[in-house]
Amino acid sequence: MQIVFVGAGAVAEKYATDLSASPLELTAVCDLDERRADRFAATYGLTAYTDLDELLANEPAPLVANLTSHSSHATVTERCLAADRHVFSEKPLALDADVAAALVSTAEQRGLALDCAPINHRCDAQRHARSFLGDGRLGSVRLGYVHAHVGRVREWHDDPDSFLAVGPLYDGAVYPLNLLVDWFGPVDRVRTADALDVWSDRESNSVGRPAHVESTIEFASGPVIRLSASRYAPHWSREFNGLELHGDDGSLYLADSGALAAGAESVSIGAVGREYITAPHPHPQCERSYLDGPERLVAAVERGARPTAGSRRAAHVVAVCNAVETAASLGDPVSVANCGVDHQPPDGPAIRPAATDGRSTSADKTSRDTAIRLPPIGFGCSRYRDGEYVDRMESIATAYDAGYRLFDSAELYGNEERIGDLLDAPGTPDRDGFFLVSKVWNTNHEHLVEACEESLDALGVDTLDCYMLHWPDAWTYQGPLRNLAAKSPAEQEALTFPTDDDGTRATADSSLPETWQRLETLVDRGRTRTLGLCNVSLDQLTTVIDVARVLPAIVQIESHPYQPRTALVRTCHERGIRVMAHSPLSAPGLLSEPELFEIADVKGISPAAVVLAWHVERGVVPIPSSTDRQHIVANLAAARCRLTDEEMARIGTLADPAFER
Repeated sequence: MQIVFVGAGAVAEKYATDLSASPLELTAVCDLDERRADRFAATYGLTAYTDLDELLANEPAPLVANLTSHSSHATVTERCLAADRHVFSEKPLALDADVAAALVSTAEQRGLALDCAPINHRCDAQRHARSFLGDGRLGSVRLGYVHAHVGRVREWHDDPDSFLAVGPLYDGAVYPLNLLVDWFGPVDRVRTADALDVWSDRESNSVGRPAHVESTIEFASGPVIRLSASRYAPHWSREFNGLELHGDDGSLYLADSGALAAGAESVSIGAVGREYITAPHPHPQCERSYLDGPERLVAAVERGARPTAGSRRAAHVVAVCNAVETAASLGDPVSVANCGVDHQPPDGPAIRPAATDGRSTSADKTSRDTAIRLPPIGFGCSRYRDGEYVDRMESIATAYDAGYRLFDSAELYGNEERIGDLLDAPGTPDRDGFFLVSKVWNTNHEHLVEACEESLDALGVDTLDCYMLHWPDAWTYQGPLRNLAAKSPAEQEALTFPTDDDGTRATADSSLPETWQRLETLVDRGRTRTLGLCNVSLDQLTTVIDVARVLPAIVQIESHPYQPRTALVRTCHERGIRVMAHSPLSAPGLLSEPELFEIADVKGISPAAVVLAWHVERGVVPIPSSTDRQHIVANLAAARCRLTDEEMARIGTLADPAFER
């Protein structure tokens, strides 16, 4: 779709940066400054105009990007709508809430699409932060603090007059306000506000509105937020665009509410009674461009829609800014019109498999469409570390805080009861917000229902997301294995590794197909949503697939660059079976490999992160285990790293067919 720019200043340059990769075709530009319009037009091969009416009369482009100065936005948008053009406006939509509402009304009456910057609610860090609200990690949010310290404009913009004229609210505060309205819905009232005319005597430019504003705003859905917006506090302040929320069960800090990309440390979570920990975005960085807003608007128009929801939210943000100014002037609370903003509470991440009866048709057995959705990296809950059993509760709680949402448990680990206590504690994500795996030990292949019920009871949940065979071998039943961690190491060994009188392993007469058929009854009973296999060969997997009524959803194997298990991974992916890799970092000598160090040095990460990123690139979910806070965070952040084909090939040279532990 063709688009024209109105405004050829610095912000237009930012919008034009990604035109070469955009479906939008920029055909013309208009600016009151003829030299600026001509210069911009020459750079991008456009027709230049200095008169808006002339542009609208001569250019057929159905979409206008309004990139003029703050005070001109409303007038330009009104004229473009009158000419039956869809409009994407830079922020703010207007400086007066009634004018903003009138623009939305005009667009809707004429059947036109109207949207407005900022697009920060669609950006990675902000969506990641929103996911913690959606999965219940913070509980009920009641209090927050936001900053928009965008001062000393002359030091970061060559034409500061427009910014100074509108003050800090309409240029800076719109970022956190847009985000908070997206998360919590409309503001009900401004409880208090104060405006300061603080300014340096050395500044030659004056501020059209108060230079510094403090206010307390109350959302209709409950949260009360303190807003600080400043043209005096510099934009390099420690709190530039920071946002902090406090709930009954935890706190969240977002370093920059307006960022177009998520940095590794953009979001932090603080559980009640625990210090903040970085919660890295667990996916590769995806930086939004300035054109993202117009492109989304065009996509909607081409589908036949005429969206105005974004402009309604923008009009409400203007109403909030107006109310803050009024409250500061009157010294009284001021109600805020909701401008038709429809509040949809944040959803948690959709990472659990759909609830089905688990039965598969023959066609399903070769379809990748049956694959379940999993987080890119999971967290292993085994207590066995470096040859001894260790307490894992603190590290598992840390993993929750950091944002892990796949937890790999097993009755052998002996700590499911204590994990259950964590799951039941305030601030734990809602059950739908995480993927929970448990595994039946070898001695319980003939007592699967009993073992599964014990794990469910210990974990305090009704249904597992995946119940797996820990190993394909069946050993002699030794009774329930509940809460092994409470027993001595000798008792644990006797119960879990039984031997005959001659010291050989005591086995049970249960074949793998028979065991799998017993597992399938757990899906029938609703005790697990999916089933899986651990530590199997390709032949053993094929044996199960041949007899399965409920196909394996997950295969978990030891895998790392020394032992990539390529054939098994490929077969699983061809059949829509997800693969998890246990012990992804523990192979002796692996993390000392020069190849990994060289790649890590280029990427600015650790060799361990390179290995985890290698798994993610292969479509394999690694489940590292750590008791170190920094390693827990770094392991999850590894999912953000993308490896090139050449780097993947270099890591592939480490494969060792003779590898054995």
